Amino acid sequence: MPEGHTVHRLARAFGELFTGEPLAVSSPQGRFAPGAALLDGRVLVASEAWGKQMFLGFAAPGAASDDVRWLRVHLGLYGAWTFAGDGGTAVVHAIGAPRRRIGERETVPAGPGEAPDGAWSPPPPRGAVRVRLVGAHAVADLTGPTACEVVTADEKRAVEDRLGPDPIRAPGPGEPDARDAFVAAVRRSRSPVGLLLMNQDVVAGVGNIYRAEALFRAGLDPMRPGRDVPAEDLRTVWDDLVVLMRDGARTGAIVTTRPEHRDDGTAPDGTAPGGAATGRRRVRQNTDVAPDAVPADEAFYVYHRDGLPCRVCGTPVLLKELAGRNLFWCGVCQT
Repeated sequence: MPEGHTVHRLARAFGELFTGEPLAVSSPQGRFAPGAALLDGRVLVASEAWGKQMFLGFAAPGAASDDVRWLRVHLGLYGAWTFAGDGGTAVVHAIGAPRRRIGERETVPAGPGEAPDGAWSPPPPRGAVRVRLVGAHAVADLTGPTACEVVTADEKRAVEDRLGPDPIRAPGPGEPDARDAFVAAVRRSRSPVGLLLMNQDVVAGVGNIYRAEALFRAGLDPMRPGRDVPAEDLRTVWDDLVVLMRDGARTGAIVTTRPEHRDDGTAPDGTAPGGAATGRRRVRQNTDVAPDAVPADEAFYVYHRDGLPCRVCGTPVLLKELAGRNLFWCGVCQT
Protein backbone atom coordinates (compact mmCIF):
# COMPACT_ATOMS: atom_id res chain seq x y z
CA MET A 1 0.00 0.00 0.00
CA PRO A 2 1.46 3.41 -0.90
CA GLU A 3 2.68 5.44 2.06
CA GLY A 4 1.47 8.96 2.69
CA HIS A 5 4.35 10.70 0.94
CA THR A 6 3.30 9.00 -2.31
CA VAL A 7 -0.26 10.33 -2.04
CA HIS A 8 1.05 13.85 -1.46
CA ARG A 9 3.16 13.48 -4.60
CA LEU A 10 0.05 12.37 -6.45
CA ALA A 11 -1.88 15.43 -5.31
CA ARG A 12 0.98 17.63 -6.43
CA ALA A 13 1.13 15.88 -9.83
CA PHE A 14 -2.60 16.48 -10.41
CA GLY A 15 -2.23 20.10 -9.37
CA GLU A 16 0.63 20.67 -11.80
CA LEU A 17 -1.00 18.81 -14.71
CA PHE A 18 -4.65 19.74 -14.55
CA THR A 19 -5.41 22.72 -12.29
CA GLY A 20 -7.64 25.24 -14.05
CA GLU A 21 -8.56 22.87 -16.87
CA PRO A 22 -11.99 21.49 -17.67
CA LEU A 23 -11.51 17.72 -17.72
CA ALA A 24 -13.23 14.94 -19.59
CA VAL A 25 -14.07 12.42 -16.87
CA SER A 26 -15.20 8.90 -17.75
CA SER A 27 -15.25 5.37 -16.38
CA PRO A 28 -14.00 2.97 -19.08
CA GLN A 29 -14.64 0.06 -16.73
CA GLY A 30 -18.18 1.30 -16.11
CA ARG A 31 -18.21 0.88 -12.33
CA PHE A 32 -17.87 4.61 -11.71
CA ALA A 33 -20.05 5.87 -14.56
CA PRO A 34 -22.56 7.81 -12.37
CA GLY A 35 -19.76 9.53 -10.45
CA ALA A 36 -17.85 10.33 -13.63
CA ALA A 37 -20.99 11.95 -15.06
CA LEU A 38 -21.12 14.29 -12.05
CA LEU A 39 -17.57 15.50 -12.73
CA ASP A 40 -17.35 15.44 -16.51
CA GLY A 41 -16.61 18.88 -17.98
CA ARG A 42 -15.86 20.46 -14.61
CA VAL A 43 -12.67 22.36 -13.85
CA LEU A 44 -10.08 20.98 -11.43
CA VAL A 45 -9.68 23.66 -8.76
CA ALA A 46 -7.96 21.78 -5.92
CA SER A 47 -5.85 18.69 -5.27
CA GLU A 48 -5.22 17.70 -1.66
CA ALA A 49 -3.85 14.81 0.35
CA TRP A 50 -4.47 13.84 3.94
CA GLY A 51 -2.59 10.72 4.91
CA LYS A 52 -3.44 8.05 2.34
CA GLN A 53 -6.58 9.84 1.15
CA MET A 54 -6.54 12.09 -1.92
CA PHE A 55 -9.22 14.64 -2.77
CA LEU A 56 -9.61 16.30 -6.17
CA GLY A 57 -11.94 19.31 -6.21
CA PHE A 58 -14.05 20.02 -9.31
CA ALA A 59 -16.11 23.17 -9.93
CA ALA A 60 -18.45 24.01 -12.77
CA PRO A 61 -16.93 26.61 -15.14
CA GLY A 62 -17.79 30.06 -13.82
CA ALA A 63 -19.55 28.69 -10.73
CA ALA A 64 -19.17 30.03 -7.21
CA SER A 65 -16.09 28.86 -5.32
CA ASP A 66 -18.22 26.91 -2.84
CA ASP A 67 -19.79 24.81 -5.61
CA VAL A 68 -17.13 22.10 -5.49
CA ARG A 69 -17.56 18.37 -5.86
CA TRP A 70 -14.74 16.23 -4.53
CA LEU A 71 -13.38 12.99 -5.93
CA ARG A 72 -12.12 10.96 -2.97
CA VAL A 73 -9.63 8.21 -3.77
CA HIS A 74 -7.92 5.71 -1.47
CA LEU A 75 -5.55 3.50 -3.45
CA GLY A 76 -5.36 0.68 -0.90
CA LEU A 77 -3.23 -2.36 -1.70
CA TYR A 78 -3.85 -2.55 -5.43
CA GLY A 79 -4.73 0.93 -6.65
CA ALA A 80 -2.56 2.97 -8.99
CA TRP A 81 -2.73 6.08 -11.15
CA THR A 82 -1.08 5.78 -14.54
CA PHE A 83 -0.27 8.92 -16.54
CA ALA A 84 0.60 9.77 -20.14
CA GLY A 85 1.23 13.11 -21.80
CA ASP A 86 1.62 14.69 -25.19
CA GLY A 87 5.33 15.30 -24.60
CA GLY A 88 4.86 19.00 -23.93
CA THR A 89 4.99 18.63 -20.15
CA ALA A 90 6.82 16.36 -17.73
CA VAL A 91 4.66 13.80 -15.94
CA VAL A 92 5.38 10.71 -13.88
CA HIS A 93 4.50 7.44 -15.54
CA ALA A 94 2.65 5.82 -12.64
CA ILE A 95 2.19 6.12 -8.91
CA GLY A 96 0.58 3.44 -6.80
CA ALA A 97 0.71 -0.27 -6.16
CA PRO A 98 4.25 -1.68 -6.58
CA ARG A 99 3.39 -4.12 -9.34
CA ARG A 100 5.89 -5.51 -11.80
CA ARG A 101 4.86 -3.04 -14.49
CA ILE A 102 3.81 -0.13 -12.28
CA GLY A 103 6.00 1.85 -9.93
CA GLU A 104 6.69 5.52 -9.53
CA ARG A 105 9.04 6.53 -12.33
CA GLU A 106 9.98 9.99 -13.54
CA THR A 107 9.85 8.98 -17.21
CA VAL A 108 6.89 8.88 -19.53
CA PRO A 109 6.32 6.59 -22.50
CA ALA A 110 6.16 8.36 -25.83
CA GLY A 111 2.77 9.81 -26.65
CA PRO A 112 0.58 8.28 -29.35
CA GLY A 113 0.98 11.25 -31.66
CA GLU A 114 -1.64 13.55 -33.08
CA ALA A 115 -5.19 12.77 -34.03
CA PRO A 116 -6.33 13.44 -37.61
CA ASP A 117 -7.61 16.91 -36.62
CA GLY A 118 -4.21 17.83 -35.20
CA ALA A 119 -5.24 17.55 -31.53
CA TRP A 120 -3.44 15.32 -29.05
CA SER A 121 -5.05 11.90 -28.71
CA PRO A 122 -4.52 10.05 -25.41
CA PRO A 123 -3.64 6.35 -25.54
CA PRO A 124 -6.49 3.88 -25.06
CA PRO A 125 -7.17 2.68 -21.49
CA ARG A 126 -5.19 -0.34 -20.30
CA GLY A 127 -6.88 -2.78 -17.96
CA ALA A 128 -9.93 -2.15 -15.81
CA VAL A 129 -9.76 1.65 -15.58
CA ARG A 130 -12.18 2.90 -12.93
CA VAL A 131 -11.72 6.60 -13.72
CA ARG A 132 -10.09 8.40 -16.63
CA LEU A 133 -9.29 12.13 -16.51
CA VAL A 134 -8.32 13.73 -19.81
CA GLY A 135 -6.97 17.26 -20.12
CA ALA A 136 -5.48 19.24 -22.94
CA HIS A 137 -2.00 17.71 -22.58
CA ALA A 138 -2.23 14.68 -20.29
CA VAL A 139 -4.38 11.76 -19.21
CA ALA A 140 -4.63 10.00 -15.83
CA ASP A 141 -6.13 6.52 -15.38
CA LEU A 142 -7.09 5.00 -12.03
CA THR A 143 -7.15 1.22 -11.55
CA GLY A 144 -7.89 -0.98 -8.55
CA PRO A 145 -8.64 1.59 -5.81
CA THR A 146 -10.08 0.64 -2.44
CA ALA A 147 -12.26 3.76 -2.45
CA CYS A 148 -13.41 6.00 -5.29
CA GLU A 149 -16.41 8.26 -4.81
CA VAL A 150 -17.77 11.76 -5.33
CA VAL A 151 -18.37 13.56 -2.02
CA THR A 152 -19.61 16.96 -0.90
CA ALA A 153 -17.49 19.41 1.08
CA ASP A 154 -19.22 18.30 4.29
CA GLU A 155 -18.60 14.63 3.52
CA LYS A 156 -14.95 15.39 2.76
CA ARG A 157 -14.64 17.17 6.10
CA ALA A 158 -16.20 14.19 7.88
CA VAL A 159 -13.57 11.87 6.38
CA GLU A 160 -10.77 14.24 7.44
CA ASP A 161 -12.19 14.53 10.95
CA ARG A 162 -11.80 10.77 11.38
CA LEU A 163 -8.13 10.86 10.43
CA GLY A 164 -5.21 11.51 12.71
CA PRO A 165 -2.72 14.32 12.06
CA ASP A 166 -0.60 14.03 8.91
CA PRO A 167 3.13 14.79 9.40
CA ILE A 168 3.40 16.16 5.86
CA ARG A 169 0.48 18.59 6.01
CA ALA A 170 0.87 22.14 7.20
CA PRO A 171 -1.80 22.70 9.91
CA GLY A 172 -4.80 24.72 8.83
CA PRO A 173 -6.24 27.72 10.69
CA GLY A 174 -7.82 26.71 13.97
CA GLU A 175 -6.55 23.12 13.83
CA PRO A 176 -5.12 21.67 17.06
CA ASP A 177 -1.38 21.19 17.36
CA ALA A 178 -0.63 18.05 15.33
CA ARG A 179 2.19 16.80 17.52
CA ASP A 180 0.17 17.19 20.71
CA ALA A 181 -2.76 15.35 19.12
CA PHE A 182 -0.49 12.47 18.09
CA VAL A 183 1.11 12.17 21.53
CA ALA A 184 -2.26 12.23 23.29
CA ALA A 185 -3.73 9.57 20.98
CA VAL A 186 -0.84 7.18 21.58
CA ARG A 187 -0.67 7.69 25.33
CA ARG A 188 -4.33 7.01 25.94
CA SER A 189 -4.08 3.53 24.39
CA ARG A 190 -2.89 0.20 25.75
CA SER A 191 -2.16 -1.09 22.24
CA PRO A 192 1.48 -1.59 21.18
CA VAL A 193 3.04 1.55 19.80
CA GLY A 194 4.00 -0.45 16.70
CA LEU A 195 0.31 -1.04 16.05
CA LEU A 196 -0.74 2.52 16.83
CA LEU A 197 1.64 3.99 14.27
CA MET A 198 -0.22 2.07 11.57
CA ASN A 199 -3.62 3.29 12.81
CA GLN A 200 -4.71 6.10 10.50
CA ASP A 201 -6.91 7.51 13.27
CA VAL A 202 -3.74 8.10 15.30
CA VAL A 203 -1.37 9.33 12.61
CA ALA A 204 -2.32 9.59 8.95
CA GLY A 205 -0.01 8.47 6.17
CA VAL A 206 2.41 6.25 8.08
CA GLY A 207 2.80 2.83 6.49
CA ASN A 208 4.90 -0.22 7.23
CA ILE A 209 8.21 1.32 6.20
CA TYR A 210 7.88 4.57 8.13
CA ARG A 211 6.50 2.66 11.13
CA ALA A 212 9.49 0.32 11.34
CA GLU A 213 12.10 2.96 10.62
CA ALA A 214 10.77 5.67 12.93
CA LEU A 215 10.59 3.26 15.85
CA PHE A 216 14.14 2.07 15.21
CA ARG A 217 15.47 5.62 14.99
CA ALA A 218 13.76 6.40 18.30
CA GLY A 219 15.03 3.21 19.95
CA LEU A 220 11.49 2.16 20.87
CA ASP A 221 10.31 -1.42 21.30
CA PRO A 222 7.33 -1.72 18.92
CA MET A 223 5.50 -3.92 21.42
CA ARG A 224 5.58 -1.37 24.24
CA PRO A 225 2.04 -0.19 25.13
CA GLY A 226 1.37 3.31 23.91
CA ARG A 227 0.46 4.60 27.36
CA ASP A 228 3.91 3.51 28.63
CA VAL A 229 5.88 5.48 26.05
CA PRO A 230 7.14 8.78 27.50
CA ALA A 231 5.59 11.84 25.89
CA GLU A 232 9.04 13.23 25.10
CA ASP A 233 9.89 10.07 23.14
CA LEU A 234 6.68 10.39 21.17
CA ARG A 235 7.39 14.03 20.40
CA THR A 236 10.75 12.87 19.03
CA VAL A 237 9.01 10.26 16.85
CA TRP A 238 6.61 12.88 15.49
CA ASP A 239 9.36 15.37 14.70
CA ASP A 240 11.33 12.63 12.97
CA LEU A 241 8.32 11.59 10.88
CA VAL A 242 7.81 15.20 9.80
CA VAL A 243 11.38 15.35 8.46
CA LEU A 244 11.44 11.87 6.90
CA MET A 245 8.02 12.00 5.28
CA ARG A 246 8.37 15.53 3.91
CA ASP A 247 11.70 14.50 2.42
CA GLY A 248 9.96 11.47 0.89
CA ALA A 249 7.28 13.70 -0.60
CA ARG A 250 10.00 15.91 -2.08
CA THR A 251 12.17 13.16 -3.59
CA GLY A 252 9.82 10.21 -4.07
CA ALA A 253 12.12 7.94 -2.04
CA ILE A 254 12.20 6.85 1.59
CA VAL A 255 15.66 7.18 3.12
CA THR A 256 15.96 6.74 6.88
CA THR A 257 19.58 5.70 7.40
CA ARG A 258 22.20 8.15 8.56
CA PRO A 259 25.37 8.30 6.43
CA GLU A 260 27.53 6.58 9.04
CA HIS A 261 25.22 3.54 9.10
CA ARG A 262 25.11 2.77 5.38
CA ASP A 263 26.84 0.05 3.30
CA ASP A 264 26.64 -3.17 5.32
CA GLY A 265 28.12 -5.18 2.47
CA THR A 266 24.85 -6.08 0.78
CA ALA A 267 25.39 -5.63 -2.94
CA PRO A 268 23.02 -3.58 -5.13
CA ASP A 269 21.75 -6.80 -6.73
CA GLY A 270 20.43 -8.00 -3.38
CA THR A 271 23.23 -10.47 -2.59
CA ALA A 272 24.91 -10.73 0.76
CA PRO A 273 28.68 -10.60 1.29
CA GLY A 274 30.31 -13.41 -0.64
CA GLY A 275 27.54 -13.49 -3.24
CA ALA A 276 24.93 -15.51 -1.31
CA ALA A 277 21.42 -14.48 -2.35
CA THR A 278 19.40 -12.95 0.46
CA GLY A 279 16.11 -14.06 -1.11
CA ARG A 280 14.39 -10.82 -0.13
CA ARG A 281 12.31 -8.54 -2.29
CA ARG A 282 14.12 -5.38 -3.27
CA VAL A 283 12.26 -2.15 -2.46
CA ARG A 284 12.09 -0.02 -5.59
CA GLN A 285 12.72 3.68 -5.10
CA ASN A 286 11.90 6.59 -7.35
CA THR A 287 15.54 7.74 -7.18
CA ASP A 288 17.08 4.38 -8.14
CA VAL A 289 18.63 5.72 -11.34
CA ALA A 290 19.82 9.03 -9.87
CA PRO A 291 23.64 8.96 -9.65
CA ASP A 292 23.90 10.69 -6.25
CA ALA A 293 20.92 9.01 -4.58
CA VAL A 294 21.22 6.67 -1.60
CA PRO A 295 20.93 3.12 -3.01
CA ALA A 296 17.68 1.41 -2.04
CA ASP A 297 19.61 -1.38 -0.29
CA GLU A 298 21.22 1.16 2.02
CA ALA A 299 18.12 3.26 2.67
CA PHE A 300 16.57 1.40 5.63
CA TYR A 301 17.64 0.27 9.07
CA VAL A 302 15.28 -2.67 9.59
CA TYR A 303 12.55 -2.78 6.92
CA HIS A 304 12.90 -6.01 4.88
CA ARG A 305 16.25 -6.65 6.57
CA ASP A 306 15.13 -9.53 8.81
CA GLY A 307 18.03 -11.90 9.51
CA LEU A 308 20.63 -9.37 8.39
CA PRO A 309 22.90 -7.68 10.93
CA CYS A 310 21.56 -4.52 12.51
CA ARG A 311 23.42 -1.57 11.02
CA VAL A 312 24.16 -0.24 14.53
CA CYS A 313 24.70 -3.20 16.88
CA GLY A 314 25.21 -6.13 14.49
CA THR A 315 22.58 -8.48 15.92
CA PRO A 316 20.09 -10.00 13.43
CA VAL A 317 17.05 -7.90 12.62
CA LEU A 318 13.85 -9.55 13.86
CA LEU A 319 10.56 -10.21 12.10
CA LYS A 320 7.09 -11.04 13.39
CA GLU A 321 3.52 -10.54 12.27
CA LEU A 322 1.49 -7.85 14.01
CA ALA A 323 -2.15 -7.38 13.03
CA GLY A 324 -1.56 -9.02 9.65
CA ARG A 325 1.50 -6.94 8.70
CA ASN A 326 5.19 -7.78 8.95
CA LEU A 327 6.97 -5.95 11.74
CA PHE A 328 10.74 -5.46 11.57
CA TRP A 329 12.86 -4.34 14.52
CA CYS A 330 16.12 -4.79 16.43
CA GLY A 331 15.74 -6.48 19.80
CA VAL A 332 18.89 -4.82 21.14
CA CYS A 333 18.62 -1.24 19.87
CA GLN A 334 14.90 -0.97 20.54
CA THR A 335 13.92 -1.30 24.17
